[in-house]
Amino acid sequence: MKVWQCIVVSGLACVLTVAQAQETSTPPKDGSQAAEAQPSEAEQDNTNPQSAESAPSEQETAQQADNGSAPKQDWTPDALFEHVVGRAKEMAGSSYVAPESSLPDELANMEYHDFRNIRFRRDAALWRNERLFEVQLFHPGFLYDTPVDIHVLRDGRIDEVAFDSNMFEYEGQTGHIRDIVQGMKPENLGFAGFRLHFPLNTPQYKDEFLVFLGASYFRMIGRDQTYGISARGLAVNTATQGGEEFPAFREFWLIPPEPDSSRITVFALLDSPSVTGAYRFDIEAANNTVINVDSRLFARNDVAKLGVAPLTSMFLYGENSVQHYDDFRPEVHDSDGMLMHTSGNQWIWRPLSNPPSLNVTQLRDNTPQGFGLMQRDRDFEHYLDTALNYEERPSLWVETLGGDWGEGGVELVEIPADSETYDNIVAYWVPDDDFRAGDERHYQYRLTTYDEPIPHREFARVIRTRQGWGAQPGESNGPPRSLRRFVVDFKGGELPSLSASQPVEAQLTTSKGETSELHVRKLPDGETWRAMFKLSPQDDEPADMQLKLTLRGKPLTETWSYIWDPNDL
Repeated sequence: MKVWQCIVVSGLACVLTVAQAQETSTPPKDGSQAAEAQPSEAEQDNTNPQSAESAPSEQETAQQADNGSAPKQDWTPDALFEHVVGRAKEMAGSSYVAPESSLPDELANMEYHDFRNIRFRRDAALWRNERLFEVQLFHPGFLYDTPVDIHVLRDGRIDEVAFDSNMFEYEGQTGHIRDIVQGMKPENLGFAGFRLHFPLNTPQYKDEFLVFLGASYFRMIGRDQTYGISARGLAVNTATQGGEEFPAFREFWLIPPEPDSSRITVFALLDSPSVTGAYRFDIEAANNTVINVDSRLFARNDVAKLGVAPLTSMFLYGENSVQHYDDFRPEVHDSDGMLMHTSGNQWIWRPLSNPPSLNVTQLRDNTPQGFGLMQRDRDFEHYLDTALNYEERPSLWVETLGGDWGEGGVELVEIPADSETYDNIVAYWVPDDDFRAGDERHYQYRLTTYDEPIPHREFARVIRTRQGWGAQPGESNGPPRSLRRFVVDFKGGELPSLSASQPVEAQLTTSKGETSELHVRKLPDGETWRAMFKLSPQDDEPADMQLKLTLRGKPLTETWSYIWDPNDL
């Protein structure tokens, strides 16, 4: 198994990867991140402006769509997905046509506060009072000026959900928006995206738990979790000189679940200048929400870098940061580390950082078992933020299931950020094999939200990473500040049962520089073991370090992987 290979990219235009499918129940974020676009049901006015009888029925708000030559009464979910696959393959064989927005300027240039004041009527939800799941839709406009088509498979036929202004409440100063859309043809409007609701936390209330909104972004939460990290259908040319390409879901097909089922299936058609794709999402709403993803990709043009199962998150500062922030909160991040489970059963933990320049690192493997961006720190005392509740942000884990994974690497992109409004962390799988025009790929994987650590109980895990100047207290002629002292604390596995007299050792390596004063000891809580050492960097070169604890040669812990760049000072 190869270790983390540090690639410090300089002189590259730094374009922040901003998730569009943002939370709908927290205060808005600035800039290009339309974080909460439309409010969740909990935020909506509890008054009933219109009775359920006045709301458009599912039949009244749908029109049949011509989706192929098969009889409209004979579609099955499997046949429909194969049809979507065929659509994607056919599109890849033709030139890319950028979608043109038919929205008037009043919608396309809508201000954020106006977009947020257009609220979907709960009594207009698809499957209202028919199933445990309900579907609410997002109004087009603001950043979302290229609407998507949404279809429903119903009794063997495919119906398109047509836009209807009666689905929405136009609050505040948005009455003129209602007047504009009422004068337009529904087929020229469409929807920005949709969100799924399910009685996740209590039987009485259907919580929003999954949102598809913007490009190929989607966000998901489980029970007692708060929106944070995003997933994407695909990443193309992330952190490359030519600039990133953002594939987008252009159409969705919703497969109605059984009335009392906690599982639902969604199909999506993806398109971009370089790649097309068909996606099947088998979704289970539960304590940890699970999505089984079946993706079929087709290269329209050569792709410089393919990013499979991409995750996007935010890390501003944490316990390992050296930057000072004038903020009352000790830590600010949606995720605090990258975790990988290799094909050889090695668990590797890489704490995240907010670097002064773009960092791109990669961990090599052949068909890894899994990887994810994790929010391990669940202690409110470490954030002290009563509004954003960072301790409730979920981890998101990718488990590979089948397909063309092969040789490649999990790539981690860390982008400099000066505000928590930017999603500056991206992780995805990069296959070694070139993806050239005419090629096809198939990737199957499972996405799972977690509010607890991934269960790999045989190994202890890293619970803290701290660092500081390596000088001794009160030292008059101290060493250069580039001399760093690192403290890594492990907990779990066999460690609590081991006596402090046991010969627990630390195995430490570094790619650059020299390490010294390596010590291992059991902490007073009786459960945690600490490894502490100093690093003297070599010139200004980054040091790629690996550390784990062993007992008589047997690994006791996951591998701590950390890249220290002296330029961070």
